[in-house]
Amino acid sequence: MTRTEPARHELPVIDAAALAAARAADLMLARARELGLERWERHLAPLPDQLRDAPLTGLRTAARRARAAFGPKDSIRDALPADLTEPFLALLDRLIRELNRHAAR
Repeated sequence: MTRTEPARHELPVIDAAALAAARAADLMLARARELGLERWERHLAPLPDQLRDAPLTGLRTAARRARAAFGPKDSIRDALPADLTEPFLALLDRLIRELNRHAAR
């Protein structure tokens, strides 16, 4: 089997960004559960593990899925407090930027 992408530990900037986003996703998921926001709980539930463990291609998919929660008409910002959503959004954007930089090389 030929590996077509580097392991995450070989890309420490991307790995660190993904782990930071996973920690923020954990906080948002916990708050969604506390508030009984089942829809957002379902959306967020797989994200922390995906952000922690996915290879690069899966990581990009997870980041896009997480970013989709911040839609113009339907946003997680309307359900959870800004002290959780805004840091998560910033971390996702950082992760996506790092993934794009890696892809451009």
